[in-house]
Amino acid sequence: MSEPTARDYMATRLVTFTPDMDIHQAIGVLLKHKISGAPVLDTEGNLIGILSKKDCLKVAFSDAYLKSRSGPVGDYMSTEVETVDVDTGIVEVAERFLRGTFRRFPVLDGNELVGLITRHDVLKALRSSW
Repeated sequence: MSEPTARDYMATRLVTFTPDMDIHQAIGVLLKHKISGAPVLDTEGNLIGILSKKDCLKVAFSDAYLKSRSGPVGDYMSTEVETVDVDTGIVEVAERFLRGTFRRFPVLDGNELVGLITRHDVLKALRSSW
């Protein structure tokens, strides 16, 4: 039996944002769907960033206490995005989560975004091998 891969455990029905979307609207979407972050795609569908709850918390804090203005998602998203290939083994994905601070990795097939894998997904995958 071959090792499970990101393809086997990734989410494929994704919420995504565009860089020009209003940040408050994006925060509402994250809260509505009870997710901790989502990919940001350009007009051609290319991955250009991730918007996380941590990014949004900075906006909410700034708006609530500093009375500063907000803006588009592109102003707040993280642009240093670490991705995994759709055929990356679950053990390697787990090792990458353990070495880094990211909570999710966009999953690519070539250059196309095909899914998102989280720590939760990997934990579920590893548990099934006990």
